Amino acid sequence: MKKFVLFVLCVMLSAVVMTGCGEESPFVQKEYVASASEVSEININVRDRKIEVLSSDDGDIRIVYSENDTYAYDIAASDDGTLTMTCKNDKDIADYFGLKPSDADLTVSLCVPDGMVERLTLCTTNEDITLEPLSVSESADIETNGGNIEFESLDVGSGISLTAKNGDIDGTIVGGWDDFSMDVDIKKGECNLPTEKTGGEKTLSVSENNGDVNIEFVG
Repeated sequence: MKKFVLFVLCVMLSAVVMTGCGEESPFVQKEYVASASEVSEININVRDRKIEVLSSDDGDIRIVYSENDTYAYDIAASDDGTLTMTCKNDKDIADYFGLKPSDADLTVSLCVPDGMVERLTLCTTNEDITLEPLSVSESADIETNGGNIEFESLDVGSGISLTAKNGDIDGTIVGGWDDFSMDVDIKKGECNLPTEKTGGEKTLSVSENNGDVNIEFVG
């Protein structure tokens, strides 16, 4: 009986492997567009995707992405003005035997008009998050596990939260040293910021595990 059960399991696993070795459906590039006047908050929470934030000059928010039958997303805007993007489906065991998609197919490009969004939340795993110069009227919360966070001239009204594991945090923040109170937690890495600083009207929270932090303030 045990041999029969083992045989059945082997047959099932072989079928899964053969399925995973087959060709996936082709990726198709898509675009989601929303008026910035109707969106106050953007929340992108994905896995194994690179996130890049670019500037938009036409007053619209755009998310450019690629998907197929295996790699797909749920994108929706709520009545309260929150635009969310999440992965639609989880990988199953067969997917790990196939070829990894190209970097372009696993990149989410978010185009945002400067100063038009109140809150920005970005989260991913095993990939980087990069931001072009951007103003957010309230706060930005950026997190990656297994990648780097890179940004330039990030300008916020109230606070920034940066979290990275097994990757570096490197960027510039608009404002002066005295504008920010800081709460910094570093494990297994170097950092150019103090562990704690009080007195600023804005907040900067940094959590880093197994990576370096280099953040400068610019006028």
